[in-house]
Amino acid sequence: MRHNRLRELIAAGKPSVGTHLESSWPTIVELVGHSRVFDYVEFLADYAPYDLYALENLGRAIQLFDHMSGMIKIEQQPRIYMAAKGLQSGIQNVLFTDVRTVADVEECVAAVRPETPELRGKQGATASREVGVVLEVGSAAFVRAREDSVVAIMIEKKDAIENLDALLSVKGLDMVQFGPADYAISIGLAGMWDHGSIREAEEYMIATALKKGVVPRAEIREPGRAERYLKLGVKHFCMGWDYRILFNWYKENGERLHHMLA
Repeated sequence: MRHNRLRELIAAGKPSVGTHLESSWPTIVELVGHSRVFDYVEFLADYAPYDLYALENLGRAIQLFDHMSGMIKIEQQPRIYMAAKGLQSGIQNVLFTDVRTVADVEECVAAVRPETPELRGKQGATASREVGVVLEVGSAAFVRAREDSVVAIMIEKKDAIENLDALLSVKGLDMVQFGPADYAISIGLAGMWDHGSIREAEEYMIATALKKGVVPRAEIREPGRAERYLKLGVKHFCMGWDYRILFNWYKENGERLHHMLA
């Protein structure tokens, strides 16, 4: 079984940097890997169209790079099925959306962990590419890999902030990420991501996570936006979105050329 770069960094207390991909074209993963500056790629399966073959191809591309692991962000349902398919494809870490209750967090953790007497997860032996199909089915190495998978959740609903202390007390939770857009909608401030109430909730989440020993992560567009989070004690970041990078290039350079032609 392959080592998990993100888990290793968290366990060592070191920072990590990931980037978001909505494209399921594995060559994009290879471009990220060749840059040698990212620790993992996060595939946004809650937004993007894809099939199960695409997940396996993403897993193959990630495994070309020893310095990099993968994460899959999945919809709120079906959690157990989608977590299993991502993991079996070789995408080692899972980010769960739309968490609201302690029961939700417990289900997320169980969706990743092995069904051992100690962990009581939902994952059992499977003949998937992750284990070489036939090479390490149900092995001790497979169990350790499931134990090492990073379980992350989005804190993006009013209920989640209200129940935050209890949510972050669930054993087996590793990482949290604030979702300002969804949180703003849930409190009646749609589109007002920089509103004081939104920032206050995010900072409350970060402070609570640090107190609970859960790793807080921040999503940023460019390095300059990390300063605020560094001051709050955050050292894990996911920077950039492939679709946003393309849009910004098209808009900026298209407008510049039109201006020159005019």
